[in-house]
Amino acid sequence: MTRLDGLKKEITIAVQNGEVLYETRDYLMYLGYREHYDDPNPIARAHACASLWLRHHKKVYENDLIPGSRYGLIRELYDVNDATLVKASEIVRNYGIRDFLNNGDHYAPDYAEFLAEGVEGVLERIRRSRERYADDTEKQLFLQAAAISMEAFAEMARQYADAALEAANEAEKTGKTERAAGLREAAAVCRKVSLRKPETFREALQLVWLTYIAFVYETRHAMALGRLDQYLWPFYERDVKAGILTREFAKELIECTLYKIGERQIFFVYDDVVNIAIGGVRADGSDAVNELSYIILEAVRDCGIAGPNLSARLHKGMPDQFLDECLKVIGTGIGYPALMNDEVNIPALARNGYDLEDCRNYCMVGCIENFLPGLQPPWTDDRYNSPMYLELALNDGLSWMTDVQLGPHTGDAATITSMDDFMERLHIQMAAGAAEYMARFRNENDRLNRKNYCEPFMSCLCNHCIERGLDIHNGGTKYPSVHGPGCMGIATMADSLAAIEQVVFTEKKATLTELRDALIADFKGYEELHRRLLDAPKYGNNDDRADKYAVWFVEEHYRLFEKYRTPDGGRIYVAIASNVENIPAGLEVAATPDGRKRGEPLSDAASPMHGMDKSGPTAVVLSTTKPDYTLASCGTVLNQKYSPSMFRDPEKRARLAALIRVYMEKGGQEMQINSVARETLIDAMEHPENYGSMVVRVSGFSATFVTLGRAVQEDILKRTEQE
Repeated sequence: MTRLDGLKKEITIAVQNGEVLYETRDYLMYLGYREHYDDPNPIARAHACASLWLRHHKKVYENDLIPGSRYGLIRELYDVNDATLVKASEIVRNYGIRDFLNNGDHYAPDYAEFLAEGVEGVLERIRRSRERYADDTEKQLFLQAAAISMEAFAEMARQYADAALEAANEAEKTGKTERAAGLREAAAVCRKVSLRKPETFREALQLVWLTYIAFVYETRHAMALGRLDQYLWPFYERDVKAGILTREFAKELIECTLYKIGERQIFFVYDDVVNIAIGGVRADGSDAVNELSYIILEAVRDCGIAGPNLSARLHKGMPDQFLDECLKVIGTGIGYPALMNDEVNIPALARNGYDLEDCRNYCMVGCIENFLPGLQPPWTDDRYNSPMYLELALNDGLSWMTDVQLGPHTGDAATITSMDDFMERLHIQMAAGAAEYMARFRNENDRLNRKNYCEPFMSCLCNHCIERGLDIHNGGTKYPSVHGPGCMGIATMADSLAAIEQVVFTEKKATLTELRDALIADFKGYEELHRRLLDAPKYGNNDDRADKYAVWFVEEHYRLFEKYRTPDGGRIYVAIASNVENIPAGLEVAATPDGRKRGEPLSDAASPMHGMDKSGPTAVVLSTTKPDYTLASCGTVLNQKYSPSMFRDPEKRARLAALIRVYMEKGGQEMQINSVARETLIDAMEHPENYGSMVVRVSGFSATFVTLGRAVQEDILKRTEQE
């Protein structure tokens, strides 16, 4: 049995022992708050996090090589009653916690800098900064909180060293001398990085993992590991040359680390979308693919879990082998890496005024969100339901779904005289919707006191915060925060507008009033009109009659949101992505002119509508690359599904690689591929007990298929399977 197999078994047994699972974060933080009620908020907050890190149970698996586990959040490890948990939650909520909508998570630290200086380097910078701002009370509070946080993190590392040593002694008692030796080495590594900067590959990986675990205990989600193959590369290269590290052991270290991302799915029934970026270019624009890029690919293949959301940055100068190896891993069924295009993403980011070298170092957080590691506050996004405005433009701003006047009065359908007239009224409705969207976003964020809702530990892992004496949310970062409205239903919109133009204004087979009435009736009694709408041009078939509206869609959303800024002056990124929100968003939208019926899911992300891309994969590529995606600084999601045979045959795989290169060269921003056969998906829906470990690509992330809701499973099933 390999060490990875042993770790998988241990984690499974940990659950099967009948533990009652519970998020104990509030209780452990409460113990810290309770001891510091009289301290200023930033100090009390730092001590609460310190309590969380220091008081949680340190679990080290016998087969582990890189200690750090979320096992310590299991309730049964603590002697605490329900009433105390209620009290703890009251206190923690009273102090307040940032969530996703106000920059609480979805962040990528500058791990390269942290590895270069270690804990002692950060503490030294804090000391110097406290001397520099000796007369500034506010900055002193922040820096004191940062020091408390970093010192607690160091102690947590030492506690994991003690736990690893204890596990080694237990392994020794049962005659497992090899396992015991590995655990003793792990203990020494944890103790080393608890203060001093790492010098070896294993030490560097350990420090990164403990940092991620600290965020996990704060219950932060989607905390990216960033460009893992880049900042670990100097350690790997040096160790291999020195003869103290082999390729195989490096892979084993990474496997034992990344597999534990899956603890969230095993313990808490849902996955953590921890994005890892590999490949891409260096700061000077040269190819950055290295041996570690391939090792990480192999490691995530061997782990076979949904959690590490791997993203491969592609560019013109990349080796052919890199793309081929990516496709081999995708072909296992796990659906990653997602394929990102440097030739689009870097210019898209540079459009916002960032230094080119910083743009070239981008990674992704969460699903596909472009991010500059260590240079800006955590990412936020929300849903902008674009197709909803079609009905408002046809009905004077009144919603058919709710009978609420959602938009301004722009006139009845009977008063619209041309396609241009309709597009202008649609723009007015969408602009009003964007204004409401941004008002909600500002209100959600402006109510937080930036001094009190501080993040001292996260700030330690962000450039400039310590030097400026300012929190990551209070002016400490090089660049301000950004926000991305997830613009729903590009294909629903493009197909609907193409249908209106074709059926109403070109063929004159119906009036807009008749179309409006058909949509209100959900096409009951309007079957012939419904057929004509379904037969109208559809996005995804290289038909400009529909594709031109996809081009308009991206440009229009850029126009709508370009004038707005985040509370600290950052840009609003356009995101042509939906996660799985196209399903609930569809419940809010009446029937649409593309032939979609009331309440049905909208089209998914930047993809053609399911089943409407009937002209093959080349036509899909030609359609989906027509919009200018440098206007979408967040990123896009193009979901594709290919037969598993495409990945097993080297010749077919080479054809697919050539198609992907064309997609990238013509301006496609991102592609992700499902490779699980339709028949397998159907059988998994009927017999989920047989597919407990099957991972599929959803939309921007992968997940264990049987844990997905039925509506999401059906949405995946409906995607066109290309041959």
